[in-house]
Amino acid sequence: MTETLEALSARARACRLCVDALRPFEPRPTFRAHPAARLLIVGQAPGSRVYETGIPWNDRSGDRLRDWLQLDRDQFYDATRVAVLPAGFCYPGVDKHGGDKPPRPICAPTWHAAFRQHMPDIALTLLIGSYAQRFYLGADAKKSLGATVASWRDHPPSLLPLPHPSWRNTAWLRRNPWFECDVLPALRSRVAALFA
Repeated sequence: MTETLEALSARARACRLCVDALRPFEPRPTFRAHPAARLLIVGQAPGSRVYETGIPWNDRSGDRLRDWLQLDRDQFYDATRVAVLPAGFCYPGVDKHGGDKPPRPICAPTWHAAFRQHMPDIALTLLIGSYAQRFYLGADAKKSLGATVASWRDHPPSLLPLPHPSWRNTAWLRRNPWFECDVLPALRSRVAALFA
């Protein structure tokens, strides 16, 4: 590992690999990495509000995620505790149905392994949404997000698949009360243990 984390971060922030696919938006890679981080959050891609502010999870989804984790904003944004590497570092824009486009597929394979080398103390990686789950779990990801999250006990304790905390998933959360009863207590217990 010859490249420093600072140099890697600068190179990632200057990334232009997807510039043409992101138009009319300019690339604005949004991530957080620190060598002392214990928790890694791998989501999908920044949304429009995150694109505007440059702050990961700075939206309603982030509010729900912080509630799930039982971390306040100061704890959540302490880079020495929490790292954030989305499957796609840049806002991908909106699809024809009004939702965000999927993360660019080149991003995670280009950057994640290099960043992970600089974060040896990561003890828990949250895989939020199907793109993160497919990238990290590979063939162990199920055919649906619900099935992957339901199989959370089948994965190493260092990996925890979660649904996206978006308001768009409120109906899914209501249909799957086992998530709140079984997964959230385990998630909160693991996070609390990391920072005890």
